[in-house]
Amino acid sequence: MRRRLIQSTLAVVLVVVAVFGVSLVLVESRTIEDSAEESVQSEAVQLVSVVESRIVAGEKVTPASMHNAIPSNRHVRIEVPGKAAIELGERPEGRVIEASQRGGHGERVTVQQAYSQVQDEVGRTVLIIFAVALLAVGAAAVLAVRQSRLVAAPLTDLAETAERLGSGDPRPRHRRYGVPELDRVADVLDSSADRIGRMLTAERRLAADASHQLRTPLTALSMRLEEIIAMADADDPGERDSVKEEATIALVQVERLTDVVQRLLTNSRDPRSGSAISFDLDEVVKQQSEEWKPAYRNAGRAIVHSGKTGLRAVGTPGAVAQVLATLIENALMHGAGTVALRTRVTGNQVVVEVTDEGPGVAPSLGSRVFERTVSGHNSTGLGLAVARDLAEADGGRLELLQQHPPVFALFLSREVPDDPAPSA
Repeated sequence: MRRRLIQSTLAVVLVVVAVFGVSLVLVESRTIEDSAEESVQSEAVQLVSVVESRIVAGEKVTPASMHNAIPSNRHVRIEVPGKAAIELGERPEGRVIEASQRGGHGERVTVQQAYSQVQDEVGRTVLIIFAVALLAVGAAAVLAVRQSRLVAAPLTDLAETAERLGSGDPRPRHRRYGVPELDRVADVLDSSADRIGRMLTAERRLAADASHQLRTPLTALSMRLEEIIAMADADDPGERDSVKEEATIALVQVERLTDVVQRLLTNSRDPRSGSAISFDLDEVVKQQSEEWKPAYRNAGRAIVHSGKTGLRAVGTPGAVAQVLATLIENALMHGAGTVALRTRVTGNQVVVEVTDEGPGVAPSLGSRVFERTVSGHNSTGLGLAVARDLAEADGGRLELLQQHPPVFALFLSREVPDDPAPSA
C-alpha cells in the first residue's frame, strides 16, 4: 500500500510539473524573444537620435565617433545620405533579430542581434525551470514517503486490532492517529471492542450465575428424590401418601428450576426486563422452609419461620424464592444451629430476615460479602452477589443487617390493600 501511495503521489506531481513546466517554457521563450525584439527596436531608435544630433551639430558621423554608442553584441549599419555606409560590430550568422529606424535627415540605422543569444537565454531559463521541477519532485517524494507512513502504519495497526478482536481479545487500544477518517475507524473499533467485551462478560456471568443458581434447587431436588426413594418400598398407605407428597414437591422444584433457567436466559438478553407482580409472601417463605427441612433434618438442625403474616409483596416470586434459597443454603453450609426466617413490615416495604446461630460474617468482609468472588469460606463468592442482583432486578434490595450473629434482610415493595369503602 505504501508503494501505491508513493507511486500515485509522484505520478500526480509529475503530471502537474510536466504540464506547468512545458507551459512555462513556452511562455518564457515567447517573452524572451519579444523582449529581445523590443530591445533591438529601442536601440535602433536611440542610435537614430544620436546620428541625427551629430548631423544637426555639423559633426561627422564616423565609426570612431559612434563606437561608444553601439551596444555590445550588436551589429549596426548606419546609412547617411551622400556618404558611405558605416558598419559597426560583428555581423551575426544565421537567424537574426533586426530593427531599422529612419531619421529626419534621411539617415537610417539598422540594428541586428544574433538569435543564438535569445536561444542561450531560453536555455538558461529552461535549466532553471527544470531544476525547480526536480526540487518539486524530490520534495513530493519525501512528502509522499512520509504521508504513506502516516497512512499505512495506522491501517496496519487497525488491521491488527481487528484481528485481535476476531481472536477473542476485546481490549480497546484507544489509539488515535491525527487523521480524522482513521480516527473514526479507531473509534468504531474501540466501541466494538467495548461491546464485545460486555457481551463476553455477560456470557461468562451467565454461565457462572447459571451454575450457581441451578446448584441450589438441584440440591433441594436431590434431597427430595432421596426421600422418595427411601419411602418407595413402604406398604403403609400413609407412607405412600408421603411419597406422593414428596413427588409433588419435587415436581414443584423442577418447575421452579425451569423458571430459574428461563429467568437467567431473559436476564442475559436484557437485564432490565422483569415480571414483577403482586404475590403472597407467606407462600414463598413457607415453600422454602418446607423444601429445606429435609436437608436441615439430615444435618441435625432445624429451620423455622415466624413474624407478621398475610403480607403481599411486589416482585417476581421465582426470583424471591431463589434469593431466599441462597440465604438458606448459605446458612446450611456456613452457619450453625437453627435457621430462622422472620417477616416484618417497615414503612412501605416488607422484609424477610434470615439468621442463624453460626459465627457470622468476618469483620474484614462486612458489606463486601455481596461482591463477586469475595468469600470467607472457600466458596465461589457468587451466591450473595447473584442474590443481590435478583433482588435489585425486582426493585428490592438485599442487605447484611448484622454480622454476628448473621442477619440478612430482603427488602421488597409492599402491596397495601385498598381501604374498604365507607358505609353509607
